[in-house]
Amino acid sequence: MPRPNFDLYLITDRKLTQGRDLCAVLERALEGGVKAIQLREKDLDGKEIFALADKLSVICHRYNAELFINDRIDVALAVDAAGVQLGKTSLPIATARRLMGSGKLIGYSTHSPQEAKQAERAGADFVLFGPVYFTPSKAPYGAPQGLTPLKETVGQIALPVYAIGGINPANLAQTMNTGIHGIALISAIIAANDPTAEAKKIVSELAR
Repeated sequence: MPRPNFDLYLITDRKLTQGRDLCAVLERALEGGVKAIQLREKDLDGKEIFALADKLSVICHRYNAELFINDRIDVALAVDAAGVQLGKTSLPIATARRLMGSGKLIGYSTHSPQEAKQAERAGADFVLFGPVYFTPSKAPYGAPQGLTPLKETVGQIALPVYAIGGINPANLAQTMNTGIHGIALISAIIAANDPTAEAKKIVSELAR
């Protein structure tokens, strides 16, 4: 089974681009060293998300980066994405695995150590855990978890764990000290005035 080989997972939100074209912003992030992008535009219909995924797949391929599609296994298969990101309201992990095969990665979004353990048992390849810190985009998913449950999750499962929610250059070091495999970001790069420079800064921090 493949394992994720990236430590920075960039999640899209076209509403945070300050009016810029989403693919243009993502290409600038890829120029800065981002190696994995999750396309997560939940309000788009099937035709729209496919068109965006198809375009983004070409861009990711150019930068040797991996593309993941949120929820839409059909779209992920249609554009030959690296995998999917699932959560509580998605199809079961076992069903996704059956449809996608063993060569694709399945990420799962979790909000407690218990959920992370369930995802591991069900066959996920990696988990997102959060929100770790407060962030408007994750506010509907509950209060910030903090670093203690994040560290507990890392200690209780063998899968790579990615922290998500309010992570920025100021709290990056203490977050990585929990033993996580990497971080997932949205606004820190998508909303940045210079996505390339911001991505470079974060990539170099992670390398340390």
